[in-house]
Amino acid sequence: MDLFDEDVGNISQPSPIALVEAKRERRQPRNQSKPASHEGNAKWLHAHYDPYSTLYTFSSCIALADLHGDGDNKLIIANLGTGKYDMKLKVYKGTTLMTENTIIDLPTAVCTFFMDTHDPRTPAVAVASGPYIYVYKNLRPYFKFTLPPLDVNPVEQDLWNQAKEDKIDVQVLKEMLESLRADGSEGTLTVRSLRFLMLDPEDMPTFANLHKHSPLKRQTVITCMTTLKKSHSEEDAISCLVIGTESKDIYILDPEAFTVLTKMVLPSVPVFLDVTGLYDVEFRIVVSCRNGNIYSLKKGSKAPKYSIELSSQPVGLQRMGKNVVVGCMDQTLQCYTTKGKRLWVLTLPANVMTMELMDYKSRGFKAIMVALDNCEVHVYNEKYLVNTIKTEDIVTGMKFGRFGREDGALVMTTKGGGLIVKILKRNSVFEEKDSRPGPPAAQNQKLNIPKKTKLFVDQTMRERENAVTMHRMFQRDLYRLRLDAARSYVKALETSMTPMSADPLEPLKLSATVNGIGPSFKLTVNLQNTSSATPSINLLITFQYDEKLYQLQRSSIKVPLLVPGLNYAFQTLVECISDKAIADTIKVFVLRKGKSMPIITGNINMPVSEAQVVV
Repeated sequence: MDLFDEDVGNISQPSPIALVEAKRERRQPRNQSKPASHEGNAKWLHAHYDPYSTLYTFSSCIALADLHGDGDNKLIIANLGTGKYDMKLKVYKGTTLMTENTIIDLPTAVCTFFMDTHDPRTPAVAVASGPYIYVYKNLRPYFKFTLPPLDVNPVEQDLWNQAKEDKIDVQVLKEMLESLRADGSEGTLTVRSLRFLMLDPEDMPTFANLHKHSPLKRQTVITCMTTLKKSHSEEDAISCLVIGTESKDIYILDPEAFTVLTKMVLPSVPVFLDVTGLYDVEFRIVVSCRNGNIYSLKKGSKAPKYSIELSSQPVGLQRMGKNVVVGCMDQTLQCYTTKGKRLWVLTLPANVMTMELMDYKSRGFKAIMVALDNCEVHVYNEKYLVNTIKTEDIVTGMKFGRFGREDGALVMTTKGGGLIVKILKRNSVFEEKDSRPGPPAAQNQKLNIPKKTKLFVDQTMRERENAVTMHRMFQRDLYRLRLDAARSYVKALETSMTPMSADPLEPLKLSATVNGIGPSFKLTVNLQNTSSATPSINLLITFQYDEKLYQLQRSSIKVPLLVPGLNYAFQTLVECISDKAIADTIKVFVLRKGKSMPIITGNINMPVSEAQVVV
């Protein structure tokens, strides 16, 4: 095995105190607990916040694991430092820094996995950095895996060989390498050539003389990493490492010999990985790539089978059951099936920073946690927002799981380098309700549709065979219906048979009510001028009725000046003079003096009169 030497420094002795602040808060009575600054924070205990932890990292570089088999889970963070130096692997016990190890290059991912069946069952820590995977066992360097080298571009190899033999000068070497990069071969150039092209002209000769005698190697780097159970699904079962590289490849590594078990090729550079299943049985890898697409890989496939084209670049990817939830740069949260069908899309109030799966196994609750750049963390159960956590700073990395001896711990790192630890209260309940406006949740439930009968199938076949004829008949009937409706509307306007005036010079509105059970009724006519500023004058209300059935106290009513916007009521008594228990319609006309054509007309359906009681 290829061992690598790293300095392991014990910064402080392991402390037996884990999450002291949270336990002290649990001992306090409810009326003495800290008031929650936000309604969503009431479901969480604020265990720890240190804004000066100088932890600059992402969700892929955070892990929680029981490294010593004592039931006390530790916090493992690969710190990015300044980006050029001070990259370290830090391990926290509770809120106390336990150990730290220096990392040579920028880390891209951290994960814990079991690589053997030896007792005690303690996991190893894998750190992806550059083209290497550093494996730590018992918090000490154990093994270093190097990615397989790639083939060097023959033209580039020939150029450096000529430079080695002094057949070409530095200026010609620069021009030829730039032409190679301009032809679209930048992704196939070695690191030496890329660094050479980045130098100033006065530094190029020194760099070329220093490196031209060394063999030319083309090495890729790791972009993402996760684990895959090998043959058993238990938590302490042996797992394989699954890594994505800048050369658009997916490698599955053996956990014992660290050899490549499977290699898969992608159309673009992988960014996020999500793996389910067992390597020896059946597995599926969902990959989000730099070209804005999501690909699905299965066991035995060398290339992706399904592709999902996103609306913008992905920021995070998590899997919920058989669905894939993706956060995008256009402030949307999208859900797809593994075959590429989009189920729903949510528009978020701010940009997505990172995502994390909330798997609370003791309650059987799963949700997606989305950190936004407005200092909020949203918790979504499917497409429903069930909780919102307010934070002191923008969250850039988070991990939910068992921390210390608490199952529902949420560890977050902030943009300013702070560390936040929150613990989910044991009595917290997340209600599945949709806080967004729109249709109710019951509308999304599938209906119990009965099976197709023979009659249904026969009707379907008939519709397919006579589709053109049926469509023509439908269009003909539709045109007839529209014509009849238009004729009726024109007739109503010409005869003023509507309760509202169509004449812009006489904007009136008419309504009427009938009170009483008979034989005497009180008829109330309400008239309103709907214009904005023009009053109505010289109006008259008249009635048309069957004189054998009814007798009106006032057959015509003079209307005074109608002020715009006010409602005027005019009343008259109606006497039913028939004892046959029948009813008829009374028509109400609003006329202008000197004109026979009514302005508006109303029909009043009179009720059946009760018999007159003689005492």
